Amino acid sequence: MLGKLILLLLQIAVAWLVAPVLYRALPGTGFELLVYAVLFAIIVFLTGVLGAQVLQGVGGPSSATLSAALILALIVAAVLTFIPGLVPNIPNVSFTNLGLVLAGAIIGYWIKR
Repeated sequence: MLGKLILLLLQIAVAWLVAPVLYRALPGTGFELLVYAVLFAIIVFLTGVLGAQVLQGVGGPSSATLSAALILALIVAAVLTFIPGLVPNIPNVSFTNLGLVLAGAIIGYWIKR
């Protein structure tokens, strides 16, 4: 149980810190949240794979886990992008949207696992 909690916190921290660096390295795109959804899902999955190797009591994820994380993160990003009035937004704070997309990737990972 402790290993899973450590992995969850590690996934959140690594995805939150690494995704903006990778996003800046990509060429300009129009749909920021959708690109972040893909980045978050891949980073969360890779952190899960590496964490399963290091932490005891944590099983490794399957390819279906990557698919679930990617699909749920993309759904959240699409809702935030194409239906912005559906989810209340805090003005001048981008943490809300990115945080929701990251939460979608994390939830997708842990539901399928």
